Amino acid sequence: MNTEKDFSPLTPNIVRALNDKLYEKRKVAALEIEKLVREFVAQNNSTQIRHVIQILASEFALSQHPHSRKGGLIGLAACSIALGKDSGLYLKELIEPVLTCFNDSDSRLRYYACEALYNIVKVARGAVLPHFNLLFDGLSKLAADPDPNVKSGSELLDRLLKDIVTESNKFDLVAFVPLLRERIYSNNQYARQFIISWIHVLESVPDINLLDYLPEILDGLFQILGDNSKEIRRTCEVVLGEFLKEIKKTPSSVKFAEMANILVIHCQVADETKLTNDLIQLTAMTWMREFIQLAGRVMLPYSSGILTAVLPCLSYDDRKKNTKEAASACNHSLMKLVTPEDDEDEDEDKSGSTGSLSREDGQPKTETDGNDMLNASQESVGFSNISFFTPASADRPQVTLDLDGIVQVLDRHLRDSSTGMMTRIAVLKWLYHLYIKTPRKMFRHTDSLFPMLLKTLSDESDEVILKDLEVLAEIASSPAGQTDQVGSCDSTDNKLELKVPESTKPGQQPSTGSKAADSSPSTPSMNSYFYKFMINLLKRFSLERKLLENRGAFIIRQLCLLLHAENIFHSMADILLKEEDLKFASTMVQTLNTILLTSAELFQLRNQLKDLRTQESCALFCCLYRSWCHNPVATVSLCFLTQNYKHAYDLIQKFGDLEVTVDFLMEVDKLVQLIESPIFTYLRLQLLDVENNPYLIKALYGLLMLLPQSQAFQLLSHRLQCVPNPELMRTVDESKYMDSKQQVVSKRASHTQMDYNELLQHFDLVQSKHLEVRHQRSGRASDHPDRKLM
Repeated sequence: MNTEKDFSPLTPNIVRALNDKLYEKRKVAALEIEKLVREFVAQNNSTQIRHVIQILASEFALSQHPHSRKGGLIGLAACSIALGKDSGLYLKELIEPVLTCFNDSDSRLRYYACEALYNIVKVARGAVLPHFNLLFDGLSKLAADPDPNVKSGSELLDRLLKDIVTESNKFDLVAFVPLLRERIYSNNQYARQFIISWIHVLESVPDINLLDYLPEILDGLFQILGDNSKEIRRTCEVVLGEFLKEIKKTPSSVKFAEMANILVIHCQVADETKLTNDLIQLTAMTWMREFIQLAGRVMLPYSSGILTAVLPCLSYDDRKKNTKEAASACNHSLMKLVTPEDDEDEDEDKSGSTGSLSREDGQPKTETDGNDMLNASQESVGFSNISFFTPASADRPQVTLDLDGIVQVLDRHLRDSSTGMMTRIAVLKWLYHLYIKTPRKMFRHTDSLFPMLLKTLSDESDEVILKDLEVLAEIASSPAGQTDQVGSCDSTDNKLELKVPESTKPGQQPSTGSKAADSSPSTPSMNSYFYKFMINLLKRFSLERKLLENRGAFIIRQLCLLLHAENIFHSMADILLKEEDLKFASTMVQTLNTILLTSAELFQLRNQLKDLRTQESCALFCCLYRSWCHNPVATVSLCFLTQNYKHAYDLIQKFGDLEVTVDFLMEVDKLVQLIESPIFTYLRLQLLDVENNPYLIKALYGLLMLLPQSQAFQLLSHRLQCVPNPELMRTVDESKYMDSKQQVVSKRASHTQMDYNELLQHFDLVQSKHLEVRHQRSGRASDHPDRKLM
């Protein structure tokens, strides 16, 4: 082959030296090429320069012979050196064949290619930036090269390229981001190190605004954060920290919505045994906390996804204390974003109509078709195992709350038996908050939530039960569930309006004055869910006697604080009056009676019943009395509380006709103990006025005669021995005595409004039913002789 003709202007000596296996000879040839190209540069002969580069690329660098490829590489580097500043005109021709050699199977050749490219880039400097993606792509491959020499050479080239990018203000970030987005998902450790180092550099350059493109690489950064290499994780942490600092400085330019779902995904730990996942979760949760605080209501469409991620973290132990604290901050901040404006329907905003709730099912009735609206909402949440949700469409004028999705997430966590206590508390706080802020929309979900809320009353945690009761109380008293019907105690005209106490409902301000109490939203009448709640609560107590035994008093006392004691006792008495399980009715009355007589929460109700001065208090007494008849001793104690001493005496006389069991006597024993308690201080003082309270003394003696010779017998006997002689008590001034007598008569005047004969007949009727049921259960009364005292 004629070498001069084929490779001119390269001389035959240069061609032979370039093909030589010895590096020194190839180096001599490179010096000759450099000299030759300099002459062409001086002559401004670009044609010959391109011809030389083309020959070195096609005939040598891309040759099948390894030594020729090595010669071509060193020759191209020599051309670049000779061209100097003019090398920018020929960079494409110079770079592409060198980058091709990066894929060579020979590690030595890959090293020479890296060396050649280093020389080319060093000469061209900023002129290589238009070809940055090609260089980055090639370097990313060498970063994971198995040969240490090649890797070392690539690191030198990498540092040079970073210096050039840092110094320049012409870096094309738009063109680079798609490549970065693709390569950031590499699983190779060295490739990840290379990627994260470049992101770190680009993020630090003032003229490069990588924050605008963060949504495209954020997911990849969290993937790298889970790398097994401690060094890579540390670098990635630094990078994410710098991004977060920049986000805090310029929140107005941050694309929060585009990154919300990414954070939601990484806030959820798939494998809790992997330590790196804890770092990912903590970092994502920290970012989420900042996003919610900085972006505000922009994050509302993602609320359900955020809660899916945040709620489980609230039950973490101290091993994940930081994650738990970040999750708690997220939860608190997100809750504050929900406002009353989220209770407004878009259709209503357009038509100006307002919705009201139907009595039958609590669904909203608006001027539009409510069923269509409900169907649409059901379709939107017809899925399971949500990880995140799609944001509201861009054409909506304002951010909307994903209430259906939130309720589904809360309901799922409440139903899950593995949910931690703090998570359950947070769920209940959310439900309460939503009923306060968005009551009309929340009442669409009440029928589905109600059974689970009732079931939660069996929770092991008192705090969970307390929060659950707050939710149920809000449901029962919310104006959004208001109807015209309220419960009555019986079929007579003695009806009692249900009330809500002022200043006792959490999160609400007390109203002042009776007019304010009638009109203020903070003191509404009970709605239809109140009686539904009371009925289901008593059913639950009936089915779960352990719940009644262990938590019944706690639950009822808390409800008395939340929904007014008069409402609770009035409604429960009304329901128990119709209870078919008479044994349960007796047990429930006994529980209610103990609470009534002993709990501090019932102080106001006891005072209301003590004198029976008003028609309302008399009606309440009658209502309670009819149900209290399920338990004779409780009925007597109610008469003692209301100072119906003659009626108490009449009742005790009937006890001789009852089946006196050990349980019965134990209840009498407890009543004697209660008479000695501070609750009945007024009763004991009335024993001083013997002439005006003869039936009180008779009733107490009646209890004494019922008791066997026991400690309670001795206690009551000693008390009655202290009753003074009425003649001795008359030594006081006669006018004062008459005044005292007149006061007693005045107090008892209101009692005459009640038909005590009818009440006694009702007592007899109820007791006969109890006796009949006991006989039916036992077959015959003598089946349990040990339980009956003759």
